[in-house]
Amino acid sequence: MTTRLEEFTAARPRLLGLAYRLLGEASEAEDVLQDAYLRWERSVEVAVPEAWLTKVVTNLCLNRLTSARARRESYVGEWLPEPVVTGGGALGPLETAEQRDSLSFGVLVLLERLTPPERAAFVLREAFGHSHREIAEILEIGEARARQLYRRAREHVDEPRRRFTATPQRAREIVERFVAAAGDGDLAGLERLLAEDVVSWADGGGKAAAARNPVTGRVKVARLFVGLARHPRAAGARFAVAWVNEQPAVLAWDGPALSAVIVPEFDGDRVVALRTVTNPDKLAYAAAHLS
Repeated sequence: MTTRLEEFTAARPRLLGLAYRLLGEASEAEDVLQDAYLRWERSVEVAVPEAWLTKVVTNLCLNRLTSARARRESYVGEWLPEPVVTGGGALGPLETAEQRDSLSFGVLVLLERLTPPERAAFVLREAFGHSHREIAEILEIGEARARQLYRRAREHVDEPRRRFTATPQRAREIVERFVAAAGDGDLAGLERLLAEDVVSWADGGGKAAAARNPVTGRVKVARLFVGLARHPRAAGARFAVAWVNEQPAVLAWDGPALSAVIVPEFDGDRVVALRTVTNPDKLAYAAAHLS
């Protein structure tokens, strides 16, 4: 007979993927799963464990999103999601374009525009294929209301979004060329990889060096990254390309410590956005899963 722990362990990757998409913070998502497991252990016989756990995790995340919004309003500088190293199935299935797309930095940033119920409806529908009726049951609302939440969420997310159009191999090649050009101080080469209206955001959280405001435009962004590569602090740094949030990204190491994760966003063969996380609190989870 399957034990309760075994049932929860089997569902864990999917639940972690759900919680992370809802919160944008992997460490918070892990805390949610701890709470969910305690409730699971205390619960009476459950007819459909997956549905029960999905509802519990979703509602625990909705409760946390309210306080998270208040924290993010007072956050120092730009707030970006906590990067996660993907692969190995740790965040559940990533078989469809929707599942992969909903994990990207670009989409997670856009999800910050939504109300918590809108975010839940979008994630449950897009990433996990729940019907509007199932979403209504999870959120304890009417089906018409669930449809409305999802429709509003799609409008907010789809309108400003540029779809990832480069193949994974092509995207990795572009990222590798980006690292090489920045390291060589090849300003012209770097500019050729960037879209004219490229934007760079950085999240240091007041705990690490990072630009407080976005940098816009091909020339300014190219100069920014060449300058960072030439900075004395980067002299002993090493760089690697890894799969982060289902996208090729740059990992920067200062000795044994992960010091930055740079996640590009593409439109065809051009980089249209760069999101750099240097806040050490947000790098701890990724670093732990790289060791």
